[in-house]
Amino acid sequence: MTTVLTPASPLTAADRCDRCGAQAYLRVVLMSGGELLFCAHHGRKFEPELKKIAAEIQDETERLTAVPASASEDER
Repeated sequence: MTTVLTPASPLTAADRCDRCGAQAYLRVVLMSGGELLFCAHHGRKFEPELKKIAAEIQDETERLTAVPASASEDER
């Protein structure tokens, strides 16, 4: 049997950190199955340990500092 990982969908405002309930910006797919969601703060805090047990880490923390495409020049 072959296991195929399908691309994860983007995280939304409805996805919440499993540690504190804030908006999640990291999805950690575990080698043992299942997934964990973390806010940027807890993702950074637990990163060394998560890397040991993760099959994949989806990191969308760049969205926290991205300038919206519709922002005017004055807002950039």
